[in-house]
Amino acid sequence: MYDADATIWGELSYWIGARLGRRHCSLCDITHGMFVERSDWQAARTTLAVPFATYHRNDMPDAVRSLGAALPAVFAETTDRTVLLLDHETVASCAASPERLIDAVNDALRAQEIPESDG
Repeated sequence: MYDADATIWGELSYWIGARLGRRHCSLCDITHGMFVERSDWQAARTTLAVPFATYHRNDMPDAVRSLGAALPAVFAETTDRTVLLLDHETVASCAASPERLIDAVNDALRAQEIPESDG
């Protein structure tokens, strides 16, 4: 979940705020460049054994919202539960690296015992 809103105004205000040093989303740093999704993120995402969908503050699923985690964060929605995989500090520790994020997600899936077909 990005720490930004998925509206034209939300995207614009985030982009301007980020350029001025007033807004920051470490997940955005991993997945997006100046204007579009990073190609290295697109390539890294294909190596995950589970689907990876992104949402923003204003369009996140209710099950994720109910967990009340600080954003940005990564969650897993399985057939019977929704869990926090990576908190905002862990996402930030990936230091804008798609590969580090993928490694962290895979490690968290194993730690939560979420099988590849259930993520």
